[in-house]
Amino acid sequence: MENYELLSRRPNKALYRNGGEAVKIFAPEWPVANVLNEALLQARVEEAGLPVPKLHEVKKIDGQWAILSEFIAGLTFAERLAAAPSAREALLTEFVALQMAVHGKRAPHLPAQRDKLQRKISQSGLDATTRYELHVRLAAMPVHEKICHGDFVPSNVILRSGGSEACIIDWAHASRGNAAADAAASCLALRKAGETDTVETYLRLYCEQSDTARQYVEKWLPIVAGAALATAKPEERAFYAAYCALR
Repeated sequence: MENYELLSRRPNKALYRNGGEAVKIFAPEWPVANVLNEALLQARVEEAGLPVPKLHEVKKIDGQWAILSEFIAGLTFAERLAAAPSAREALLTEFVALQMAVHGKRAPHLPAQRDKLQRKISQSGLDATTRYELHVRLAAMPVHEKICHGDFVPSNVILRSGGSEACIIDWAHASRGNAAADAAASCLALRKAGETDTVETYLRLYCEQSDTARQYVEKWLPIVAGAALATAKPEERAFYAAYCALR
């Protein structure tokens, strides 16, 4: 890997560039089932016709599992927002339109969002009463079959260099389900990152473009936050727990 360019590093994985490929290399202790599942999710959404990096292969590199995909050169929406804060409204309008295009697609073999949320709430570590209340609320929410990214934030959308086509990356949390739950996940991620102005503009634009009541998106926040606790880092638990009280 001496010729690979390191792009980012997290506790369980590192992302490199090797020519025209993005190479995501996972830590040795990361379950192989998780690696294969992430590659499968990316393949499913690619088959659905969404603008995603083309999956090339899954293999071992120096004894560690890796996913090799098309490298997308360009600026993320996060970088564009940072470079032109006065253009926030226009950029987020474009960002929301892309998310709605995702929600307009179907991929019947993606995992069911409801099942995933139910399982993660059970694993959240919350007290039994709160878990029960979250399960009851989730059971009462409408079931949809829309493609949901699960982590649709500005850093996961790249505008290709020299063109106007956007590409969506990092599909590890993809599911089929309710679009408002996906929007709630975006809101939580932005708030956790301290993007207060961005999240308020995003939520307003999402509700306007999708003709969705803000209250309905906010009704999903405790459910999504409770599920997020299942895999949250210790320093993130207080943030998510604060959203789990039903409003």
